[in-house]
Amino acid sequence: MHATFTGFITGLSLILAIGAQNAFVLRQGLKKSHVFAVALTCAASDAILIAVGVFASAKVSEAFPLILPVMRWGGVAFLVVYGARAARAAYRGGGHLDPADGKVQTLGAALATCLALTWLNPHVYLDTVVLVGAISADFGPERGNFALGAISASFVFFFALAYGARLLAPVFAREVSWRVLDGLIAVVMWLIAFKLASGV
Repeated sequence: MHATFTGFITGLSLILAIGAQNAFVLRQGLKKSHVFAVALTCAASDAILIAVGVFASAKVSEAFPLILPVMRWGGVAFLVVYGARAARAAYRGGGHLDPADGKVQTLGAALATCLALTWLNPHVYLDTVVLVGAISADFGPERGNFALGAISASFVFFFALAYGARLLAPVFAREVSWRVLDGLIAVVMWLIAFKLASGV
């Protein structure tokens, strides 16, 4: 139980901060658009990465030494473009005010964006594969329970974020709220891109 609880707290603390992936999940929850599929995709992706970190991180880095640099610059490019789109939406306003206005993303487009925000973000690999993998090593034969706790934290967090966003629906009935959210998302995207590019 100690290993499972520690894994849960560790996993929760790593994904709690608002980032590119979390901002996207929040927005989908507010729009009530493909909420379950997006939350499940994020949680399942985390589960895969955590499992790799706990059970195979050393072998992966040895087999693919260039994977982090490639993902780093791919992530920078994607985040810059996604941030620009959010900034444009914030400037124009009104485009995403009504979830039923016919402009909601298709399921395929939503999942593609979700997967890109997850798998093209090197910070995800550093958090799940490197950091979680390193912490789990302290638990020896209990590493499996640690991984279970960390994976459980991902599922709890993403589903709570996605469905809990609906409680904010009255606030986002106003156009200005959407514009502020889009602006914040743009800033978050660009800050993450800057950190990745500068190696911070």
